[in-house]
Amino acid sequence: MNKPVVTTSTTDHQIREIDDWWRENRDKSPDLFAEELALAFRMLEASPGIGRRYPHPGALVRRVLPRASRNHVYYVEEERQVVIVAVWGAIKGSGPDLSRPK
Repeated sequence: MNKPVVTTSTTDHQIREIDDWWRENRDKSPDLFAEELALAFRMLEASPGIGRRYPHPGALVRRVLPRASRNHVYYVEEERQVVIVAVWGAIKGSGPDLSRPK
């Protein structure tokens, strides 16, 4: 059974910022981030357990890493849905703030 993938307002903001940057700075593949993110969402909808566990107190957070754009997709699997709690650049050197998602 597929679970819908939903985002938070914080995550929506992160996605917009990354997508805007990608389109302005990656002229040879401006759609790559959006395409990889859409593929990650489809994969998580069908198989939410595929992600690697990410150390975080509280809820079980997992993440997947689209290879080309290198932006981790952090998520929590709930009973009826998959909640994307952050989309964060793998090269930033530290993880995102995963305090109570908004």
